[in-house]
Amino acid sequence: MEAVSLKYSETKNYIGGQLVDSNNRQMDVYSPLTGEKISTVVLSSATELDHAVQTAKKALPAWANLTVKERIQIFFKYRQLLEENRDELAALVSEENGKTIGEAYAEVDKGIELTEFAVSLPQLTQGEILEVSKGVECRTEYKPVGIVASITPFNFPHMVPNWTIPNALSLGNCMILKPSEMVPLSAMRIAELLKEAGLPDGVLNVVNGDKEIVEAICDHPDIAAVSFVGSTKVAQIVYKRASMNLKRCAALGGAKNHLIVLPDAHLEMAATNIAASMSGCAGQRCMAASAMVAVGGVQHIIDRLCEVSKTIIPGDNLGSVISLAAKERIEKYITEAEQAGAKVLVDGRNTVVEGKEGGYYVGPTVIDYVTPDMAIAKEEVFGPVLSIIRAKDIDEAFEIENSSEYGNAAAIFTQSGGFAREAMDKASAGMIGVNIGVPVPREPFSFGGWNDSKFGAHDITGKSSIDFWTQIKKTTVKWNPEARTNWMS
Repeated sequence: MEAVSLKYSETKNYIGGQLVDSNNRQMDVYSPLTGEKISTVVLSSATELDHAVQTAKKALPAWANLTVKERIQIFFKYRQLLEENRDELAALVSEENGKTIGEAYAEVDKGIELTEFAVSLPQLTQGEILEVSKGVECRTEYKPVGIVASITPFNFPHMVPNWTIPNALSLGNCMILKPSEMVPLSAMRIAELLKEAGLPDGVLNVVNGDKEIVEAICDHPDIAAVSFVGSTKVAQIVYKRASMNLKRCAALGGAKNHLIVLPDAHLEMAATNIAASMSGCAGQRCMAASAMVAVGGVQHIIDRLCEVSKTIIPGDNLGSVISLAAKERIEKYITEAEQAGAKVLVDGRNTVVEGKEGGYYVGPTVIDYVTPDMAIAKEEVFGPVLSIIRAKDIDEAFEIENSSEYGNAAAIFTQSGGFAREAMDKASAGMIGVNIGVPVPREPFSFGGWNDSKFGAHDITGKSSIDFWTQIKKTTVKWNPEARTNWMS
């Protein structure tokens, strides 16, 4: 039988600046847009991870010995290459992840912004120096941690790698990147562009794989720090295992973000923002609105929300979900909620897109009269589904929000400054929005939630990431033996 030619060649590992063959297992890669096989990816072994780590160890001394100003010159060039290749990168994101092309462009643009922050690091890592006693100086310097690993998810194949790569490398570390095996193509293209920008071989290595590689990263004695982005269940496992092996770890998990809507909310702004938050990236983001807490008389907003939701068309301005299994899981949540007494106002089940019948699509779904004890109210659905939970007053709304085990984001829609301030104080989440459905901080502010949405100290983006990706060296110096001495010198 004649072999079928795939659009993209086999996705190999990238170690020491070269594509490396593997005799290990392979997995097929499908485009969620059409359900068509577009590539294969190697599922590496712990031996192949060790090869990457040993390669990084050889590259580390020379790379860490450069000044931060020297290292960031590569990222000036990398940013330029991201802009020059913007069309290609966006098309790749859309094809392997299922996003609309507009969402894919936005993801690439965020990668550019993240790189812009990285090139500002010389101004943020100057350290301190102080004459603590006559003739005695103390100083601090930021030093790299060493070899670090970044484990990234399927939902943002371009952006999340760029959450970690520019900052961690600019600060002098060498990295092992483990992208989701479902979306390996963007990560490989990032590695190629960094090589073109002048990144020395071995500073960034990409090791593809599944659970076996994640476990090997957590266990490897030469990896000093691990960042992870994915589900809460896996984030907990990664954090415990990496920490048990004496690594620093920041593991970002899932979410159940509540949007509290008051009767005085601006009708159009609330309806359009909530619909966009619920359906953007097909709901496959940890900042998506998944639960609307309707306080009092907000039926007019719900009616308008449903109208707006019906203008979101799968295959047009709504992308696909990542897999057939994801589609089936999301639709099961909807059906179970309906069977438990919730009312489906907008139904996205059984969606088929003409010309893309093999794709994995779920239409926008709005479900009213969800109760807090239902699975759809408590668990992360990760699809374009909004559950409406009714609350008699704002105090009950905060009780509902605070009861969630997650704490990634929360938002309030109101024209009252007092209620907005109350939400900022009382919502149990790391990122708060006022009249904003997706309250993602922009650089230099860092990204990160609370509670079971994040495990570990510090963030992996923004200014807070400096503390995660570096260690501080403290030096005390005295040159003048004639200086007056006291207990401080």
